[in-house]
Amino acid sequence: MDRPVAPRLDPNTAFLTDPAAQTLCTAFADAGFRAYFVGGCVRNAIMGVPISDIDIATDATPDQTMYLCKDSGFRTIPTGIDHGTVTVVVQDHPFEVTTFRKDVETDGRRAVVSFASDVADDARRRDFTMNALYADAQGTIIDPVGGLNDAHVRRVRFIDDAGQRIREDYLRTLRFFRFSAQYADPANGWDADALAGISENLDGLETLSAERVGSEFMKLLSAPDPSPAVAVMDQTGVLARLLPGAEPIFLGPLIHLEDLTGAQPDPLARLAALGGDTVEARLRLSRRDQRHLESIRTLAVSAYSTKVVGYLGGAAAARGAVLLKAAYAGAPIDDDVVRQIDMGANAVFPIAAKDLPHLSGPALGAELERLKQLWLASDLTTTKEVLLAS
Repeated sequence: MDRPVAPRLDPNTAFLTDPAAQTLCTAFADAGFRAYFVGGCVRNAIMGVPISDIDIATDATPDQTMYLCKDSGFRTIPTGIDHGTVTVVVQDHPFEVTTFRKDVETDGRRAVVSFASDVADDARRRDFTMNALYADAQGTIIDPVGGLNDAHVRRVRFIDDAGQRIREDYLRTLRFFRFSAQYADPANGWDADALAGISENLDGLETLSAERVGSEFMKLLSAPDPSPAVAVMDQTGVLARLLPGAEPIFLGPLIHLEDLTGAQPDPLARLAALGGDTVEARLRLSRRDQRHLESIRTLAVSAYSTKVVGYLGGAAAARGAVLLKAAYAGAPIDDDVVRQIDMGANAVFPIAAKDLPHLSGPALGAELERLKQLWLASDLTTTKEVLLAS
């Protein structure tokens, strides 16, 4: 009887034709070690999704990786050597190389690991089946936990017991929704075991740091359409635990308006649509992101015209604010909205301090503000001459 043919990646897959990646794999093979492409690069290759980072898993220990790579003339950086990860730079291309690992102890936030020699041990400590796929240098796929079919049909499924995977790292609850928004086929519905495991482990979400939650939440909101995932987060109680007071009701309409106008997804505008209490602190937003979020919130409930919103907020914040305002109102969007925003963003207030030489100090500031308000009220149309005569 013929043996079944092992599944293989398309031979034109980027990392299979990349000289730097192939040179690195050859170095491991020549030293008697296995080196597999792993995780996102393999998953995305199977799904036909663009590949960004190329990660490699190996049975070589970190010390062995450092030695053989230096011996091969590659630059090595011990970025996470205690956890098994070495960054190896080959022909100016960085690769994260991580030794096969297995969990020894977990507390819901971090894991104590030991190094392993079996790729199956390494696979079982990962989160989702589609992320536990490996490929050798020739493109032969290694699938220890049954993730290949899940990747083909775009189904996000925890490895083995969902509750156990979540208790190992509670951030996996949020990652489940983020990966569902990015990769899942909605026609598959939602994995019942995953939702049960999530619902039974809500308390663990409160142990996560704001930085980790914020980073993952913003990735979720950057997906093409996160509204179905956020709706299920709301139904399972996850949204209320992470962002008390948030509601998904305006998120779908906002995304629909983004599609209609061709606007680039703005995760902060989508966050503004959700609302919620002390969002900035709960997600540990940067000062820049806090200012952008507050600008969208303020302008979305203002009475200003689209052009004035463009002037006050700048193009990016104004687009989010104008679309969110329409989502709040359930109103159609003007076909001319993008041009109006850009006109406002490029407008320049025609009066400067030098135009009011008879004033100084607080009086000058007050008069400049009065004239600016007149200009704003005219939809940025009043000329310098008319303003000075007013």
